[in-house]
Amino acid sequence: MSFTYHRTVRFQDTDAAGVVYFANVLGICHEAYEESLEASGINLKEFFSNSSVAFPIVHASVDFLRPIFCGDKLIINIKPQKLDASKFEINYQITVANVIVSQAVTKHVCIDPHSRVKKELPDTMNKWLQKIHPKENQHSILL
Repeated sequence: MSFTYHRTVRFQDTDAAGVVYFANVLGICHEAYEESLEASGINLKEFFSNSSVAFPIVHASVDFLRPIFCGDKLIINIKPQKLDASKFEINYQITVANVIVSQAVTKHVCIDPHSRVKKELPDTMNKWLQKIHPKENQHSILL
C-alpha cells in the first residue's frame, strides 16, 4: 500500500528548457509527503510548528528517467519506511500516463529542534508510517 498524490505541472515548475527544474521535483515530492500527513489526520500547522520535535531531511536523491513538462498530470506514489527508532525514509515514484518519469528518496531523522539531538519518533509518526505502508513498517516497529 502507498499514498497517491495527483498534481499538474505548472509553468513556474519549469526551467528555460521547458522541463521541470530539477530541484522542483523534490518540492513536488514534499507536497505529496505533506498531503499524506494531512490525509492521515495530522494537522499540518501543528506538525510544522511543533517546538518539541522536528524531522529534517538528511539525505535526498532523485533519478530522472524522462523529461517532465508543463501541463503533465503527475501521479506521485509514496512509500515511507521506518529505518530505526529515530529515522524513516520515503520513496517516491512519479508517473505520467502510466510511465515512470522520476524516482526519489528522502531520509528524515527525528530531532529535538532546540538541542538538535536525535530522539525516537513520536506515536503520531509511527501511526502515519503504519497507516501509509503497514507491511513494510510492521517489522521496523518491532525493532
